[in-house]
Amino acid sequence: MKELAYPFDSEYILKKSRKIKRQLLEGRTDFLLKRIAVLGGSTTHDIIRVLELFLLEQGIQPQFYESEYAQYWQDVMFDNPELVEFAPDLIYIHTSNRNITSYPAVSDSAEHIEEMLEEQYEHFRVMWEKIEDKYHCPVIQNNFEYPFYRILGNQEAVYRQGRISFLNRMNEKFYQYALDHTGFYINDINYMAASYGLDRFADPFYWHMYKYAMCMQAIPEFAYNLANIIKAVFGRNKKALVLDLDNTLWGGIVGDDGVENLEIGPETSMGQVYAEFQSYVKAQKEIGVMLNINSKNEYDNAIAGLGHPDGILRPEDFIVIKANWEPKSRNIASIADEMNILPESLVFVDDNPAEREIVEAQVKGVAVPAIGTPEQYIRVLDHAGFFEVTQLSDDDRKRNEMYKANLARKQQQQSFGDYREYLLSLEMKGTIRPFEPIYMARIAQLTNKSNQFNLTTRRYTQKDIEGFAADDTYVTRYGKLEDRFGDNGVVSVVIGKKERWEQTAADTGEGEQVLQIRLWLMSCRVLKRDMEYAMMDSMVEACRDCGIDTIIGCYYPTAKNGMVKEFYGTMGFTKIEEDEEGNSVWRFDIPQSYEKKNTVIDVLEGNDG
Repeated sequence: MKELAYPFDSEYILKKSRKIKRQLLEGRTDFLLKRIAVLGGSTTHDIIRVLELFLLEQGIQPQFYESEYAQYWQDVMFDNPELVEFAPDLIYIHTSNRNITSYPAVSDSAEHIEEMLEEQYEHFRVMWEKIEDKYHCPVIQNNFEYPFYRILGNQEAVYRQGRISFLNRMNEKFYQYALDHTGFYINDINYMAASYGLDRFADPFYWHMYKYAMCMQAIPEFAYNLANIIKAVFGRNKKALVLDLDNTLWGGIVGDDGVENLEIGPETSMGQVYAEFQSYVKAQKEIGVMLNINSKNEYDNAIAGLGHPDGILRPEDFIVIKANWEPKSRNIASIADEMNILPESLVFVDDNPAEREIVEAQVKGVAVPAIGTPEQYIRVLDHAGFFEVTQLSDDDRKRNEMYKANLARKQQQQSFGDYREYLLSLEMKGTIRPFEPIYMARIAQLTNKSNQFNLTTRRYTQKDIEGFAADDTYVTRYGKLEDRFGDNGVVSVVIGKKERWEQTAADTGEGEQVLQIRLWLMSCRVLKRDMEYAMMDSMVEACRDCGIDTIIGCYYPTAKNGMVKEFYGTMGFTKIEEDEEGNSVWRFDIPQSYEKKNTVIDVLEGNDG
């Protein structure tokens, strides 16, 4: 919805929130349902009202619990029955510098200030630990914004007695806690206040009149920023940039002006603007954003432009380069297909409003920001939060190289007439083992990202994953895959639970012991590589090790996972139940003479656990 795309009209959103909500809900049923508890140190009603709009736009339908005014700490520490019954999927703690109960005085000693700092921090730390023990869900916590006045003037951040100094040190403690605890995220209200303008953001009228931690007009931007964290936690980030070239990555038209006359580099002010934007784009690779080109150009001209001596980006920084005279909407669809990802994972960046409008109309789900003038490109993309970081793994940092290797594999495939011979030529090596600490973050990330090859689409936090690994009633497996083109990292996850199956209770009185598959997913970048067969073999071996002869699997259809509707059938399961909505139950009785299905991947297995 254009009204919610950054940059947006905050006043319009505040005035028309009910109308926007109706439009977002109209005719859509494929939302991800999540329970979000908002625990406020100030008034939160309007934050929730606007936050809901941005989450609905991201495909997340929230149900909210809202604490009473300033009861954020009490609700947690004294086990408010309503909060306990609500069983949140995520807790957001909305506190601000107004919730600091004691600040240093100019006359205070350094020792007293240290005691005060530790006391204020402990107030929050004990609450966070109670949440971790009680609710086992992700937590988003505001840091502290600067006060709107400075008793010590420009020395406010220098002397320990200054409030800015005190808040900076509190924030550092919050950041260290976030680094030490998975599933704990900082909402940077301090940056938000600075970006918005501290004098406007912290207008004291709204505190004294309504107990708002910020001015009313700042709420949409604040809620948008918070929504970006929440959608990232629940796997709704974008994955890739698709960039135009002329007047987007450089000034001028390479085919008309020639490479030597492009505006890029230190010689002109606009050349510096484009160089800075290229630097910003290149930095996205470091967090796992995949880069692609979609330009109306001759291919050779595009490559020449990317070779400009003052340019930052080079052809090798991109996975797919579409420089031709095809409609850009067709190129976008082709890029998604070649990368084996959904079009809704893409962000299309083009200076031409007409091209943006065509792509937005013809390729459903692609984000098409109105990037404004070149000086605004970075601000618009950065504030839009398409690629909000919650965790950084080695797989994230290597993602561009992984997808480029996938394209090399596709080119290799074209030279083979026999598909099995092609798979053998890849010299694939797999590692399939029970969940291990080093991969817990990546496994949790996969459960929240994978949509197409995901049989149940259950989403789990890292704490959930760690819990399954420690519980001997669960069988867990992750799968890594590498070949002569490179390492794909962790690409498949299976979670099964050993339990009595009620459907046979009438025969035995207690039901037979089975392994019930709770989750089976695989990254689309290794589709048709037989990794699913290797995972099946591993699960059969695990069942044999614990004396289980039957595996039960369920398929729950979504708008995106239709490709695995008959997956269990290809694995040898028998469908035993299906309802009107397409939910199905499948059974596999392990034969004594089970023959391994994988014949092309050399697998190192670990069957303990």
